[in-house]
Amino acid sequence: MPEVHISRSMYRGRPSVVTETRLIRAELVPELGGKIVSLLYKPAGKEWLADAGRRELARVPYGSPFAKADMSGWDECFPTIDACAYPDPERDIRLPDHGELWSVPWTWSASGDRLRMTAEGAAWPYSFSRTLIWLDDGALRLDYEVRNRAAEPLRFLWAAHPQFAVTEPTRIVVPQADGPWLCVYGDRRYEAGRTYRWDPAEGIVVRPETTGEARKFYYAGKAEGWSRLQGERSEAYVVCSVDAAQVPYLGVWIDEGAFNDRTVCALEPGIGYYDRLDRAAEGGTAGKVEPGGTAGWHLDLTFGRR
Repeated sequence: MPEVHISRSMYRGRPSVVTETRLIRAELVPELGGKIVSLLYKPAGKEWLADAGRRELARVPYGSPFAKADMSGWDECFPTIDACAYPDPERDIRLPDHGELWSVPWTWSASGDRLRMTAEGAAWPYSFSRTLIWLDDGALRLDYEVRNRAAEPLRFLWAAHPQFAVTEPTRIVVPQADGPWLCVYGDRRYEAGRTYRWDPAEGIVVRPETTGEARKFYYAGKAEGWSRLQGERSEAYVVCSVDAAQVPYLGVWIDEGAFNDRTVCALEPGIGYYDRLDRAAEGGTAGKVEPGGTAGWHLDLTFGRR
């Protein structure tokens, strides 16, 4: 087992908590949606997550547009990504942009080498927990649990929402690169509603230069459960792995300065297809937690260098 250190710290004037091994340092700000603000791969000095840059790192009111906030780090999108109505005609519930969790404070506790963070639902009575568990010095598991406290089933969509910094040419390697990949948000080169394919050996290379454009793709089917980013100069990499039976969908987001002030990209494993809970529920892909029940899944991050 790796030697793990958990400590309190400060990040840009905000109380934070750090969990680290000899290879990786992760830092989180509980009051800002449990945001992971740093994933540092120590051997290469490679910071994988984008910081807030010139934006203020501050809490915003519940229901605010996501792009009005700091646009940094790793957030959790739950129970939707795009704003929509909750799919129950008897309940007048409007779910906010990028879900509820990124704009509410989380609590945290440490037990041994594990760091657990929890948030409470606002539109529905549920709790959402994410526990950071080190599998080894270079591998971090994010273990998720949702507990439904209502007397009715909870329908949900979840997606990891990391904003990976593109400070060097960065290769996105995905399974089933030859597609089809559905473009759900287009730009001048890619049209929303069309499908695309890439050379599996080449992947997609994203460069730091901004163009003012952005695009998002989903694998149009059940994904294989992994994706990878590779720094072309640093040779540092991060692999994101899930149990495809639990987390069957994969989105790829590339923002070349359309929303952020720098180029970022995201690997977004998810439950529910795609982006809106009402659409996922209608299509039969939304997650469900029975009354008084729980649902769980995990996501593993493996860091290294070629």
